[in-house]
Amino acid sequence: MRSEKSLIRQSHFLGTKIRNLRKRNNLTMEDLSARCIRVDSSNAPSVSYLSMIERGKRVPSAAMLAVIAAVFQKDVDWFLDDVPEEQAITPDKGSRGGISGMPLEPSFLFSNDILQIAIPEMLSQTGTSGRQFAHLLIRAHQEHHQNHFPDLERAAEEIGKKQMPLSADDMLAIAKSMGLKIKWIDDTPREIIDSNGQTSQQITTSFFEPPSTIFINKLLKKRVHRLKYDLAVHIGHCVLHNKDGLKSVMLSGSREPTDDIMQSNTLNAQDILHAWRDFESSFFAGALLCPKVPFRQLLDRHGYEIDVHKQLQVSASVAMRRMTVVSPYPHWHYFDAYAPGKLKAVYRGNGIPLPWGNMRMVEDPCQHWAVFRVINEPLEGTSAQISILNVGDEPRIYCCESIKVDDSAGNPHVLCAGIDLNPAIEAQGKDALGIANDLKQACVDGGGSVDIPKAIKQDLTSVAKILNINWVERGIDNDARLICSRGAVCPRQPSCYSAGKSQCEGS
Repeated sequence: MRSEKSLIRQSHFLGTKIRNLRKRNNLTMEDLSARCIRVDSSNAPSVSYLSMIERGKRVPSAAMLAVIAAVFQKDVDWFLDDVPEEQAITPDKGSRGGISGMPLEPSFLFSNDILQIAIPEMLSQTGTSGRQFAHLLIRAHQEHHQNHFPDLERAAEEIGKKQMPLSADDMLAIAKSMGLKIKWIDDTPREIIDSNGQTSQQITTSFFEPPSTIFINKLLKKRVHRLKYDLAVHIGHCVLHNKDGLKSVMLSGSREPTDDIMQSNTLNAQDILHAWRDFESSFFAGALLCPKVPFRQLLDRHGYEIDVHKQLQVSASVAMRRMTVVSPYPHWHYFDAYAPGKLKAVYRGNGIPLPWGNMRMVEDPCQHWAVFRVINEPLEGTSAQISILNVGDEPRIYCCESIKVDDSAGNPHVLCAGIDLNPAIEAQGKDALGIANDLKQACVDGGGSVDIPKAIKQDLTSVAKILNINWVERGIDNDARLICSRGAVCPRQPSCYSAGKSQCEGS
């Protein structure tokens, strides 16, 4: 055991290194203290003591340093080698998620007047509805801000008092305290057909009727998680929009409603307004049911397992969407996918390309995306997958966890939450692009998938432990898979599409 005196002599850069590691991994002092407590509660530093260590006011004991080293997957000697890091590591404030932007040049063609004429014309020619365009705008705004909407979080916390979990009775009591009345209705799922001839079931779960009545489908009495969510959304409309819920009809099903207002490709300012209000109320609902700090602590204790939603009696969808908000790691994506090619909800805080079009069907979607595999295969439970995907000219390593569920109308769909591992690898001082290239080549050599080579597996396992996401470790134990954004850029040799689609689906 290293003596306390020798620790003091070798602790010149200790506090700085711990602070840099913590910031590099987007952890608060509370996060790091909580991680240490789970490793060894008797030797874990408190938040205040950790602050003093980072500022050089205290030197941790040998046992405490060993706990901190275990959290960051470092040797104790790394903290005591008297070699300062080349630069202080801080998160890149300029980094944003979603698809890359483009310069609006020449500027005279992108003036407000011209855009106001051109955008409706574009929607008309492409068949894109005003509602779809509104959702595209909202998603771009959401990804640019990486899901951080503190005003909505605060509004939800004022109503829910950060209580978790909130029961159905709690939600009904909150609604009643706001002067809302509840009436129950009978409605059964109905079959609808989309423009591609695909049939699915759709049901009205609830709607608001001014001035103060919420009508709720009796079926939700047996689906408590959906009942709580619908109530939370309507409470959100009440809090944020002064009960302006005329458009807040809550539907469950794989297709958008087909009335003329929703599907008009005329860009109506009201479409944008109501779509934005719906987004705000949905975000509010997630924040009310899964308040940021307690939910983050729960996820941290359970290694970001999807099934924590059962403890809270919320849907897996609500829990997975909230993961992208509350996690200290910013590089998340989330898909809610219906067969054969409908993405109902998308969030890409890490810029991952879409696996298929949301506004149009594509002819050559890559069948190796996890969401496709889980839709097409009779899998039980969840499936973690490591994927290698070229974004631009650079390979990136992703990991996701997918789960198949049924919506309230009875339609099966797949929820997928995932992260971009490249920034996490780089945060540990490793060559992320080099590792991704090596893994990509191994997959190519293996015909498209491969048991992850031992050295890469060690690097990824270390990152998974630091991130504290259990399904990343499970993904590492499975084969890594090459995926692409479209079949035209399939990296497999031979290409899935040049070899025929049947090979792609069967490999």
